[in-house]
Amino acid sequence: MGTKKLNLLTTTLVALLLAGTACHTEQGQAKLPAPQANAPALTAAVPAVPASGPQELSDSKPATPEPVQTAPQPKPDPVANVIANAEKEYRAGEDKFKAGDLEAAKRNFDHAVDLLLQSPAEIRSDERVQHELERVLEGVNRPELAALQSDNPAPQQKAQPAPIDEVNEVTPPVDPNVKARAEAEIKATHSDLPLMLTDQVAGYINYFSTTKGHETLQHALERGGRYREMIESTLREQGVPQELIYLAQAESGFHPLALSRVGARGMWQFMSSRARGYGLQHNLWVDERQDPEKSTRAAAHHLKDLYNQFGDWYLAMAAYNSGPGTVQSAVKRTGYADFWELYRRNVLPKETRNYVPIILAVTIMAKNPAQYGLDDVVPEQPVPYDAVKIDYSVDLRLVAQCVDVSPATLQDLNPSLLRLTTPKDQTFELRLPVGTSDRYLAAIEPIPPQMRVWWRYHEVTAGDTLASIARTYRTSPKAIEKENHLLGDDEMKPDSKLIIPIPPGQHAATEDGASYARHTSRYKVRRGDTVQTVADNFSLPPTMIRRWNHLRGDSLRGRRIVYVHLPVTPSALASQPAPGSKSKSNRGLHPTTSKTVQRYKVQPGETLISIASTHHTTVEALKRDNGGLAMLRPGMVLVIKDVR
Repeated sequence: MGTKKLNLLTTTLVALLLAGTACHTEQGQAKLPAPQANAPALTAAVPAVPASGPQELSDSKPATPEPVQTAPQPKPDPVANVIANAEKEYRAGEDKFKAGDLEAAKRNFDHAVDLLLQSPAEIRSDERVQHELERVLEGVNRPELAALQSDNPAPQQKAQPAPIDEVNEVTPPVDPNVKARAEAEIKATHSDLPLMLTDQVAGYINYFSTTKGHETLQHALERGGRYREMIESTLREQGVPQELIYLAQAESGFHPLALSRVGARGMWQFMSSRARGYGLQHNLWVDERQDPEKSTRAAAHHLKDLYNQFGDWYLAMAAYNSGPGTVQSAVKRTGYADFWELYRRNVLPKETRNYVPIILAVTIMAKNPAQYGLDDVVPEQPVPYDAVKIDYSVDLRLVAQCVDVSPATLQDLNPSLLRLTTPKDQTFELRLPVGTSDRYLAAIEPIPPQMRVWWRYHEVTAGDTLASIARTYRTSPKAIEKENHLLGDDEMKPDSKLIIPIPPGQHAATEDGASYARHTSRYKVRRGDTVQTVADNFSLPPTMIRRWNHLRGDSLRGRRIVYVHLPVTPSALASQPAPGSKSKSNRGLHPTTSKTVQRYKVQPGETLISIASTHHTTVEALKRDNGGLAMLRPGMVLVIKDVR
């Protein structure tokens, strides 16, 4: 075949191929062959015809494919991964803090720090990790977050163990006599909540009849008198059986500050997420799970919702304990919407299986007090109170001085307060002893709103002087004189009240044993430093150093910066240096010239660093010149060699 004939044949084949393609395109998919189950055969690609026209086959060469350029895969950066994970935890902590879930926020913050500190040595030593660690710690120690790490500006309320935790661990035996008596009593007991006696219920009746269980039940019934009228009224409004008051009795013993091992709080033992769902506020200052009235309304509403979901009060109680999802899952798995059937099949958590029998046992016994030795219980009476709405932060110790009661009395009236201070930047209903609201409003008015966390009142007694009062409250005589328009000690009258202007960041010596600056200071870690040496250098408890820096032991290995809240006293406010700066309080700097030697009596609230700052010496010099002084106590006499 000649060259021309070959070119003509090639052109014809290409034309036919193009025509076939156009035909398939125009006639649609119906003309395509049906797909086959076999794997497609591999075919060579047809080279494209050049735009200049077909060439002779003898001259054509297969095109060399261009090599595919692939971007090089970046090597994994373990340092960046650690930092990203730590940052994720830190941001999650911030979100939870803003939402009021303080316990969860602290767990996230701790985890963020742990991810950085517990990374391998080669990662931990990287500058980027060190920078991230400093940034995270600095963020966690911001003033608004500092209360998660320390007791400033006021100590937290102390929670009480929830009785349900202890009872849930008990598997009491069944006493046939106790069960038989209870069966007879149930028949004569009126109850809106169905009362069923099983071996489990009888076992808990037996437990609450013993000495320890009986005391728990008796104390709860006594305390419950304080809230019974309010609770019964609230349950009635929601259409909930009155007997569910005993749910609160079993859970918390009617104690607003009850705290379970899993973090449930208050009289009705709400978890934080569930509480928010029913409108209970929880932030750094207030936890409305501990407000008896608000939490009772939320609990009644929640129980009614659970009953509407399950159509059975026993299942509603089980869901109250373990969550509706847990109970719903057990019902779906078994096909039984019956608590006792779920109990028998062991498809509920152990605590939930015990929970309903405990409440039924308490209900049966409380409704038959004479049969169980409870007829001599004297219930507490409801406590009336005045309510004042305030939009400023105030310390309950100042409030107590305004109305002449103890701070404990005010804490008892305001159990939702997590600290001795009302919240900032929000309205709060402050409850006062009945009949004292006018007295409070008159007494608080002269105190500037921004100082109501720090200032105090002092009732003058015989022998008081401006100097002695100033020493007690860690302020100056001139400040007291100025604020009360006095011209000296002679103008003070016994039984009168003085306004005491205490500098922010301090507390009276009579209120706490230590007072720390609100803002953190950075101390640069040096070779050989430990938690103990840093604590000694700044006269701080080692436990506080560990708390502020999320440390577990004494080692500072891998740390470049330690954050501290400096101890403060009036003499140290103006002169305390920042840790790590070139100051007289730093280790390694010794006096160069000793001019005088004096003896100084330690005053309440003073620290080695404040004394060193005031007397122009160093902590190390004080320790050295006083026989290796390790502990500072009021009344001690120190040898001080001034350094000028």
